[in-house]
Amino acid sequence: MTITTRAPGKLFIAGEYAVVDPDHPALLVAVDKFMTVSVTESVDVGRVHSSEYGNLPIEWRRDPETGDVVVDHHPYDYVTRAIDVMERLRDERGIAPRYFNLHIESELDDSHGQKFGLGSSAAVVVATIAAIDTFYDLGLSAMERFKIALLATISVSPRASGGDIAASTFGGWLSYSAPDRAALLTALSTDTIGDVMVGSGWETLRIRSLPAPALSLLVGWTGSPSSTEALVGSVTKASPSDSPDYTAFVAASDRIVTALIEALEAGDPALVQDLVRQARHNLLLLQASSGITIETEKLTFLCDSAEHYGGAAKPSGAGGGDCGIVLADPEMDTAALLEQWRAAGIRPLDLHVYGKEVAA
Repeated sequence: MTITTRAPGKLFIAGEYAVVDPDHPALLVAVDKFMTVSVTESVDVGRVHSSEYGNLPIEWRRDPETGDVVVDHHPYDYVTRAIDVMERLRDERGIAPRYFNLHIESELDDSHGQKFGLGSSAAVVVATIAAIDTFYDLGLSAMERFKIALLATISVSPRASGGDIAASTFGGWLSYSAPDRAALLTALSTDTIGDVMVGSGWETLRIRSLPAPALSLLVGWTGSPSSTEALVGSVTKASPSDSPDYTAFVAASDRIVTALIEALEAGDPALVQDLVRQARHNLLLLQASSGITIETEKLTFLCDSAEHYGGAAKPSGAGGGDCGIVLADPEMDTAALLEQWRAAGIRPLDLHVYGKEVAA
């Protein structure tokens, strides 16, 4: 029997950078491009098939003495870490171990394997955990799957906020504030997965489903992939969290995202657009204070051209390439805008918000 699960990609609407620290909100949407994971039972060894690994799958086994997952000739990455965490949970629950193969397919990159910046790492972890959950009949709730996906992710990338994981898990429009990942990592090194999921560190986690605005979401890909982890690290080094400029940036980000949540709930699309413009301006201030390029030349063109037609635009996520977003009212001449993008080497992506409001 084959079990197939999938998880959507994401886009940040506002709150980038600030969300990396606990208790600072961001606004995200899930989009209708997916990571798909299929699981089938195996014998003696498990395999992970993915274009990320080239033509041959990677193989994983259990250490005969400790039961830990051991990966042959490949460092731990998000997928193998997700397997490891789920195997720990399976063992804690007294479920007999079985080997399985994973087959991974992505819609979050182009035909040449270049990623669009839609959160493929988060989506593959979410889909992998959902597939293994079904394989072992663990019966995890959506929130439990989210927490396990975050634990697996921060084991590889400790500074990851988890906002993309929330979007891939719950879908739709949502606000998100991160838990204390440093505390969770400390607990993960000594406690069971079950205990970590209900222990301390989660107090600042907030996931809130929000209504969609009466606006169209347009997305343009600049053709230049960027590394969120590297950009966040560079900005943090250039503008430490206790510096006046960064403190002002975070305070403004919190104000903007809080106001965006209120505008969405009030059904005020014009205010949503105004606040997205403020979020772009706030990122430009961070760029100026840190000296790190967040809004590249193509992202500037994408945003300015959208503003010319009446839209509200900004980079999505850490910037430095990847995607820009536009929130457009129904009267906007989107066809003319998209034609300008194409002429400038910006690729419009056929994306829509995925998922309805889900209580979290």
